[in-house]
Amino acid sequence: MLVSANYEDLIDAKMAIEHLGETKPSIYHKFLNIIELTRKLNFGYQYMGALLMDEDPSEFKPVGKDDYVLSVYQKEIEKLKKDEKFSELKLLLKEYEQVSYANISKLALGNPPRELAGPTVIH
Repeated sequence: MLVSANYEDLIDAKMAIEHLGETKPSIYHKFLNIIELTRKLNFGYQYMGALLMDEDPSEFKPVGKDDYVLSVYQKEIEKLKKDEKFSELKLLLKEYEQVSYANISKLALGNPPRELAGPTVIH
């Protein structure tokens, strides 16, 4: 899938992520932990986003990954979704879905919006 991130949308998303970190630090840090886990397991951010947003993750499911590792990862996602402040994170993800879960994750990790602007292949 090809997405093209608009620079202004990336700036807005970055500000929303920072605001979440300032106003709801517990859910923000849990989200960062899931992003880090996703990165370390070499799973796609689109897979993570689909699981968080109750979308069909089959298109982005990691290929050739151990079922046990996938089940542990999915349990961590479910723990995040059970947080009482998860609705705040879900609103942010929904509002900026056109930016892509990958770009939202990279912004949360500190990547500058200018580096993420333009077309990107999402897998």
